[in-house]
Amino acid sequence: MVLFLSRKDKMDNPVIIALDFVSAKETVNFLKHFASEQDLWVKVGMELFYGEGPGLIKYLRSEGLHVFLDLKIYDIPNTVKQAMKQIGQLGVELTTVTGLGGSQMIAAAKEGLLLGAAEASLVTPKLLAITQLTSMNEEAMHQTLQNDQCSMEASVKHLAQLAASAGADGVISSALEAPEIHQQISKDFLSINPGIRLQSDALDDQARVVTPAQAHDLGSNGIVVGRTITRSSDPLAAYKAVKSDFRRE
Repeated sequence: MVLFLSRKDKMDNPVIIALDFVSAKETVNFLKHFASEQDLWVKVGMELFYGEGPGLIKYLRSEGLHVFLDLKIYDIPNTVKQAMKQIGQLGVELTTVTGLGGSQMIAAAKEGLLLGAAEASLVTPKLLAITQLTSMNEEAMHQTLQNDQCSMEASVKHLAQLAASAGADGVISSALEAPEIHQQISKDFLSINPGIRLQSDALDDQARVVTPAQAHDLGSNGIVVGRTITRSSDPLAAYKAVKSDFRRE
């Protein structure tokens, strides 16, 4: 069992470690590197959740971790509402829908989270809408949408405004778009940012990338970092390097 130190309940511009593993065993072994860390945030994505299910989420929560469940849900409003009702009972703190699902779907997701959390006597998870993936550049977006008149910035701003109007608490976007999102909507509207790399890292499959320090300067409310930490020979040192860079320490 991995025993983590005390945690705070307030979200404070976290570095969120993406648990890019296929099994609970791999995940638990990896987390042993962080047993001395306080207030640790982790992201569980589709691969790990579909393999291990809600039991893993409950385990992570029992260990005192903050959990971001990133399933990018996208379906008709009623189906999304019922799915989010289940997620609302897991005790996660952040979760996602795909912004392209539209305002009715996002509103239904929020309603489901509120219902589920109330039934379980838990705090309602914050709902984040995916705007455009950080693996997608503007050319790829134009091909996908069959529209070369819309810029990446305009698309992200539109989806962020739509999400905010439907009751979402924030968006997932590149940190490059964080200033415009905060200016257009509110400083309190969350911009959580993947696509983070240290200067020495390979880009891998990311297209819109910034360093942790750049994300800080752009006003990021939190960054999601996977391979930089999970593939490191010293994950704790890599995590601390990212955290120090992000917080300009």
